[in-house]
Amino acid sequence: MAAKDVTFRAMGSDAHVIVVGGPPGGAERARRRIDDLEARWSRFRPDSEISELTRRAGEWVLLSAESVLLVERALQAWRLTVGRFDPTVLGAMIRAGYDRSFELLGPEATAGASALTVGAAGIEIDGERVRLPPGVGFDPGGIGKGLAADLVVAEALAAGAAGACVNLGGDLRVAGAPPDSDAWTVAVEHPASTEPLTLLGLRDGAVATSTTLRRRWRAGGEERHHLVDPWTGAPSDSDLTLAAVVAAEAWAAEVLAKAVLLRGSAQAFDLVAGLGADALTVDRDGVVRSTPGLAAFLGAAPLPLTLPGV
Repeated sequence: MAAKDVTFRAMGSDAHVIVVGGPPGGAERARRRIDDLEARWSRFRPDSEISELTRRAGEWVLLSAESVLLVERALQAWRLTVGRFDPTVLGAMIRAGYDRSFELLGPEATAGASALTVGAAGIEIDGERVRLPPGVGFDPGGIGKGLAADLVVAEALAAGAAGACVNLGGDLRVAGAPPDSDAWTVAVEHPASTEPLTLLGLRDGAVATSTTLRRRWRAGGEERHHLVDPWTGAPSDSDLTLAAVVAAEAWAAEVLAKAVLLRGSAQAFDLVAGLGADALTVDRDGVVRSTPGLAAFLGAAPLPLTLPGV
């Protein structure tokens, strides 16, 4: 079946959209929809709904249905991960020097000043209105990419596509018929390896990868990265360098991948075990581990014991 694909930059990442069958222009419509969601959700755009939400912390703010859903999913993720994902770490991100889009950050940044505190427990939702606690900022982070992938794939299929794949910087959702096989093939890549760590086969589901080896910079004489641990307010010092999670939806895979990485190798898989998800990790020594259920997505090729191509 014929497929159309587009690659572009969106949400600070490389984006790839594949739409199989359906009305003409499906891939471009998906691209425009992703641009629309970024305009609503980016913390780096002063006119976005999310930026307004932070500016007006303490007040009720009227949001679009998409943005209310984002806040709902973010709170669900906060509860699901027992706080290892927290959408209110904006102040910590700014204090770490991550105060602008990563493309503009450069290798050296200035540690920022911010009085924003964490406070996910105090976020209120009333229909189309959301209120943050005073002094709290909202940063959707990677969950915005995951949710965008979920929404755009669902909308493509609702418009008549036979299948669709949306990959936003490693947050990937697939559903329906792939272009030329029985299942969608997803490569899990590690920044330190010259070849894929493994290939996963999915018919309908999501894969998200989280790593501390990308989005790195220096500020205040210290090396920083974008994975802030909400429990410490500082960039993670986990012994894991990468975590990948397979789940039903990309927003959930994204937050679980971050939670797995932050928990470290000793407790990496505790959360995913009872949530219908599977995961793999790579530690600082290149040792690869996974949940038993990941084998169902590997086909005939076993998972390597150590990082290949290093």
